[in-house]
Amino acid sequence: MSDQEYAGGFQGLHVWKEARLFREAISDICKTFPKEEQFRLVDQLKRASRSITANIAEGYGRYHYQENIQFCRQARGSLMECLDHLICAADESYISKEQLTTLEKDYQKILKLLNGYISFLRDKKSNT
Repeated sequence: MSDQEYAGGFQGLHVWKEARLFREAISDICKTFPKEEQFRLVDQLKRASRSITANIAEGYGRYHYQENIQFCRQARGSLMECLDHLICAADESYISKEQLTTLEKDYQKILKLLNGYISFLRDKKSNT
């Protein structure tokens, strides 16, 4: 990740863009869940997926590397929470195994990007 990408606002961060796509995919899938899950699993999935991008954005706005890192760690936790909820959705047959596999690939991509961003921030913090 370059300094220029970092300076372009959180919307320019590749990790935020990928997390946004993940959030949109989850929102679309939630529309297919049964009504009785509207205020249970659907609500939890939407909140967790929104928390990923929100924490990346909030951390970016803190302007201190350590605070940004902490918010990215929270985003990583929300990402993992999403995966657990998606596994639950597959176990309940609300999504297919194929859908879960696709979303797991997206999860892995975002996890790598998020870990890379955290490493970038740690390096920047060490060099200041």
